[in-house]
Amino acid sequence: MTFDIGRRLFAEFLGTAFLLATVVGSGIMGESLAGGNVAIALLGNTLATGAILMVLILIFGPVSGAHFNPAVTLAFLIRREIAPGEAATYVAVQVVAGICGAMAAHVMFAEPVLMISTQSRSGIGQWWAEVVATFGLVATILGCLRFRPAAVPYAVGLFISAGYWFTASTSFANPAVTIARTLTDTFSGIAPADAPAFIAAQIVGATAATLSFRWLLAEAPQSAAVPSVAEAGNTSGVPKGSDSK
Repeated sequence: MTFDIGRRLFAEFLGTAFLLATVVGSGIMGESLAGGNVAIALLGNTLATGAILMVLILIFGPVSGAHFNPAVTLAFLIRREIAPGEAATYVAVQVVAGICGAMAAHVMFAEPVLMISTQSRSGIGQWWAEVVATFGLVATILGCLRFRPAAVPYAVGLFISAGYWFTASTSFANPAVTIARTLTDTFSGIAPADAPAFIAAQIVGATAATLSFRWLLAEAPQSAAVPSVAEAGNTSGVPKGSDSK
């Protein structure tokens, strides 16, 4: 089933808004319950974000593709799977929705509706972490779409959950999320001055992953194909699943 542009944009809006409401809201909740233990606060933030990503992709994937992320939209633009005009509209909606989601979280937790973050996130380690995080996210999506499309929601949720812990930046990997998080002076915030470098790193990571996987996943000549793990252990000369009698 194909949905018209209005429905696709509304799906992107709802999905991105819920994502940011979860990122910001779970950060506030985690920090308030952790008693000063940052690891516990981050764990709560991680679990909620990974879980909501799976749910949102399952709901909205069939409607809009469930990008919720300008870096993902950029990847599909490079692959020529979305028109430039539609991609620009997707990005605009994602940014506005992200801000609305952050504001919704503030209202739920009786915070000022709009704030400017004072939390510094800067330095080469943080920027490189965003390149790695966004590369990994786009690689997860493209690899699963090629071989395991039904696994995309779970793989994305799991990758971001892991990224919260193995990257120095806690894996923003999303320009719309980055912009929205400049407008929350809570656990998940990022100072506006630090956001442009994060966004640049995310664009680099998304572009590198898209181009790398264009080459990696290109059909190889039959003679050059490498056996799968299952086939590699078969030394009998008989194809797996065949009757050798």
